[in-house]
Amino acid sequence: MRKEVQEYILANEERKRFIREQPIWYRRLSRKPDDLSSFQLEMMNFYEKTIPHRVNQFTNGIQMAQMMMQMFQAMRTKD
Repeated sequence: MRKEVQEYILANEERKRFIREQPIWYRRLSRKPDDLSSFQLEMMNFYEKTIPHRVNQFTNGIQMAQMMMQMFQAMRTKD
């Protein structure tokens, strides 16, 4: 693997962990070092760090808060 690619991977802890969990990427980057953008995108999808994933997580948090509020209101009306 090229030295620049190794430095790129080792500069970030998530990249290092991802390449250990997905060793196919080590082989792919060794053969095609220009594939770093695909590597980064795949890593973001794997760790659910893309914008759609974050929006979904935020929406789930809002829904959970709404359910909690409804539950508290229902408990208050029973008393």
